[in-house]
Amino acid sequence: MIQAELGAAPSQTDAMLHVRNLSRVYGRGCTTCLTVGALPPDSNVCQRCSAVIAVNNISFDLGQGEVLGIMGESGSGKSTLVRLLYFDEPPTAGRAIFRQAGQRHDLFALNAAQQRALRNHHFGMVYQNPQLGLNFGWSVSGNIAERLLMSGTDNYAAIRRRAGTLLERMSVPVERMDVRPGTFSGGMQQRVQIARARAPDPPLLFLDEVTTGLDLTVQAKILDLILELQHDLKIAMIVVTHDLGVVRLLTTRTLVMRFGRIVEAGLTDQILEDPQHPYTQALVSSAL
Repeated sequence: MIQAELGAAPSQTDAMLHVRNLSRVYGRGCTTCLTVGALPPDSNVCQRCSAVIAVNNISFDLGQGEVLGIMGESGSGKSTLVRLLYFDEPPTAGRAIFRQAGQRHDLFALNAAQQRALRNHHFGMVYQNPQLGLNFGWSVSGNIAERLLMSGTDNYAAIRRRAGTLLERMSVPVERMDVRPGTFSGGMQQRVQIARARAPDPPLLFLDEVTTGLDLTVQAKILDLILELQHDLKIAMIVVTHDLGVVRLLTTRTLVMRFGRIVEAGLTDQILEDPQHPYTQALVSSAL
């Protein structure tokens, strides 16, 4: 089994993704909840206006080819954070800079068409719920074809070849590429999602609880496939999970989130072996 390699946080100038002061507020918001440090540490709900601060002033950097874990319980804001970066919803405040192939993109300053183009070529997302990442009314090959068409590939034969190659790499039977995803098991649907996300060879993948709800044997197979992809292709990944085993296996560095805030950050092995924040200590203890 391939293991994740240790690495230090990238410098701002070397970072593929540079995120600063990113926030997402659900509700009107007020001077209390929009002021950094104004909320109590054990809540993300403003007592004055009842707004929910799902992501609260988050900053981090991601290096080229790095695998970063974002760990926390349900409601910690970790999934909302990656949805912001994938343009599934807009942030309330903050900035994110994406660098690739000598180009610099200020993500939230782009218009909608520019965001779509960037996402279609450079980002991939695998959701916990396959119905968010796949069109169940289309065939498996149709789902992959859509992704390739959006990134500029329009040759039918090339699309079919690419779909077959991607599915074979993910151990999905190629002879079933023209059936609908609903005929597959949950584990196979996740493999199809990964194949679709990878179709245009994006340099950055977001993985949101990709093994949650699957049985242990299926989880292990999917995690091994993800490790192989990262090892062979050096894709950068942001891995969202509540599972300490997933964090330990896949990631080099980890952010721990609680109530929309980062409460601890560092090398994954150090966080899991010697957690400093009481919340992280409780997470690690509960998994023993």
